[in-house]
Amino acid sequence: MNGVHDMGGMDGFGPVIPEGNVVMFHHLWEGRTHALTLATPAGGNIDSGRHQRELIPPAEYLAMSYYERWFRSLTQRLLLAGLVTQEELATGRAAPDGLVSARPPMTPAQVQTMLIGKGSYQRDVEVGPAFAPGDEVRALNLNPTGHTRLPRYVRGKVGVIERCHGAHVFPDSNAHHLGEDPRPLYGVRFSAQALWGQTASARDNVCLDLWEPYLERA
Repeated sequence: MNGVHDMGGMDGFGPVIPEGNVVMFHHLWEGRTHALTLATPAGGNIDSGRHQRELIPPAEYLAMSYYERWFRSLTQRLLLAGLVTQEELATGRAAPDGLVSARPPMTPAQVQTMLIGKGSYQRDVEVGPAFAPGDEVRALNLNPTGHTRLPRYVRGKVGVIERCHGAHVFPDSNAHHLGEDPRPLYGVRFSAQALWGQTASARDNVCLDLWEPYLERA
């Protein structure tokens, strides 16, 4: 999906200013939003959550903080799943005749296990990768209406395969609940000059993890 959320390589937003004394959450509600997103019974996944944030109108998206976007995504997914109503969200109170989840609430110990557990999106597939390290590839000039992890600034540019990570869940399908559809995932190196022209530094490179359907042989 092409939208303001895909800010890589865009001008006019000023420099990235790293925070000093970085903390995980700046406010208590941010931690709660993170925990609620992990515990939601809405049946979502990391890709559908990202796609829901992409649907936030551009002006609102830019005015929101990081976890405000998470909260909007969470509430919209709960509404779409029919697990809450607008009135329940507005009042913060469950309706007397509201839906009762068959799944018991997660305990603090379960949340901690989920946070520190080693999950993986890698999957076993029968078909091997189409490209190998050293191959030159071009990122396709795709403009999908749905979710994608192919940044706009790399579309149509030529890079070199650095490594193959194996097959991983394909976000473009998973975000829309069309199945995991695992595809080979590659580390691809692009020179800064290939991305931004000859005025860019000849010493700099950008490495991206890109799925096979985003690439063609150059």
